[in-house]
Amino acid sequence: MNRKLMIALLSILPLNGWTQTQVTEFNPGIAANGVNYVLPKTVLKINVQAKKVVYTPGEYAKYAKRFLHIEATTESYTQWSTDNLTVYQEGVPDTSKVFTVKLKDKSVAPMVQLTESGILVAVNTTTALDEYAAPPTHTTHHRLQAQQYLTEDILSATSVAKMAELTAQEILDIRESKNAIKRGQVESMPKDGASLKIVLDELDRQERALTQLFTGYADTTFTTQTFSILPTGDIRQQVLFRFSQKLGFVDADDLAGEPYYMAIKDMHTVVLPDEKENSKRKINGLVYNMPSMANVIISTLQGNLYERELPFAQFGTIDMLSPTLFNKEATTKLTLNPATGGIMHLEQ
Repeated sequence: MNRKLMIALLSILPLNGWTQTQVTEFNPGIAANGVNYVLPKTVLKINVQAKKVVYTPGEYAKYAKRFLHIEATTESYTQWSTDNLTVYQEGVPDTSKVFTVKLKDKSVAPMVQLTESGILVAVNTTTALDEYAAPPTHTTHHRLQAQQYLTEDILSATSVAKMAELTAQEILDIRESKNAIKRGQVESMPKDGASLKIVLDELDRQERALTQLFTGYADTTFTTQTFSILPTGDIRQQVLFRFSQKLGFVDADDLAGEPYYMAIKDMHTVVLPDEKENSKRKINGLVYNMPSMANVIISTLQGNLYERELPFAQFGTIDMLSPTLFNKEATTKLTLNPATGGIMHLEQ
């Protein structure tokens, strides 16, 4: 069983009559014959993947133009860039919305599925919970072992310039050999296509490795940082994080990085009850959230990177399902969104 799921199955007792499952507000310190559950607040999660490129120049970089007629950078550098951005939501317990599904005498209480933190996600059924995990940091190394292809003449050269010249000549000889094989102009041609491919692949490896002594190589690292926002109201152009092409992720107040902004605006798609209505409200059914939609924007000085309307529990209100939906004769199955507490599926 998934460790993040907890299924509470209340006892099923013999029925002598038609009764209903009772839901009450949670009373701390009072033992209740039932199961406590909590509704969530909605947390916005942003996974930002960044790519780090570390360039190391070749040993013969300054001779690349002279001997191979190619441009090569002679200075090492590190460069960062944002590669991907993923937005999703998670629920955290809202301690102001804790309720108890009580088991009355001679009644049938539902099977209740809770998350590990006690958030109600299903009644009389089960649902799989999506798990989002930032991909692990990983580095790809691109340095090739050129030393194994250096000839005796190259190794015995008395200056770097001479070594570079002889290495360049070796590269040109490899290219000439490849062309001769492709044209069928060598005395001992490979006997079949597979053998031909093996020979050409080995010559390619030698050429790439020796050329790297002039052009250098770049190792790439992909890393992901996760940012969490639990909004309690509208957010206007809040700095989510800063990012530097030289340093990568930096603190939100570090001016060395370019700002990435977060904006959240409640669209008020749910009518909230006033104080008078709240005071008259009586808990007499299964309580769930009615989330309100909010416009979410992530942007930089260059423009928007992400814009979408998403539901948030804390911008909405609560409502109740009729107790008759869970009486003896009913087969109601309910699935709630674990991030918002809103109804995803209701089947009778």
